[in-house]
Amino acid sequence: MARPIALFALPAADQAALENFTRTGCRPVRAVRRAQALLALATGIGQQAAGEAVGLSRQTVSELRRRYEKGGWQFALTEAPRSGTPPRFDGPQRAAVTALACTPAPVGHSRWTLRLLADQAVESGLVEAISHETVSQVLKKTNCSLTASSTGAWGQ
Repeated sequence: MARPIALFALPAADQAALENFTRTGCRPVRAVRRAQALLALATGIGQQAAGEAVGLSRQTVSELRRRYEKGGWQFALTEAPRSGTPPRFDGPQRAAVTALACTPAPVGHSRWTLRLLADQAVESGLVEAISHETVSQVLKKTNCSLTASSTGAWGQ
């Protein structure tokens, strides 16, 4: 036999804040769906029905309810940091690779290649190890052009 559903009541201030949250501003869809699920729970329908109404699973709604009861609606709508590997290269290392790409190409080469930049960054001790694909991702956000005949910072 299923457990009885404990009633979920939202204070008027929280309900108004959640309704405002769902109707105004540019917000992440996940946060809006969570807010809608809390509002649906407040109407008295169960977790399964609230989840189906907004496109979330019952487990997600259950966790959302638990987070609301623990810390309020703002805590419930925010996402916890996700696990994963931290960035391998910090800002100064990225800047050093970018600065290297903006220098004139080495003797015997008409311009920098991604593989040549990766090799040179490791040889000069800027980074411990780096692939040409990572060099590509680092340089993608800069205005440094590897195809220009001169990649010097001052147009040399």
